[in-house]
Amino acid sequence: MKREEQIRLYKKDPKLYNKIKRKKTKLKVNDEVIVIAGKHKGKRGKILFIDRLGDRVIVQGVNLRKKFIRPSQENPQGGMIEIESPIHISNVMYYDPKLKKGVRLGFKYEDGKKIRVIRSNKQEREIL
Repeated sequence: MKREEQIRLYKKDPKLYNKIKRKKTKLKVNDEVIVIAGKHKGKRGKILFIDRLGDRVIVQGVNLRKKFIRPSQENPQGGMIEIESPIHISNVMYYDPKLKKGVRLGFKYEDGKKIRVIRSNKQEREIL
């Protein structure tokens, strides 16, 4: 099923949204990530939005595009602004400030609670 069809179904009946296959991710909004592939490789930023239907994320300060704005009452001059465009979720990785590199995430159960942990070089550390 194409993305446009999925969105059309969702608008028709929002309950169908739970039945649409979406990609699971361990990343969350406001996580700091590093881009690991593509034109913006090496750039870091915070996740602003996650699109689970399209498998895309919007990262602050990455993949900027120029948008031209028509003059209006709020903006009488018009002009152009730079906005972030989405990039594929597979091109970003959680950034660990202690190790200063991208790391994989996992989950661990302690005392019946689910905790996000960093997994790198056989080390496991809780994310604050």
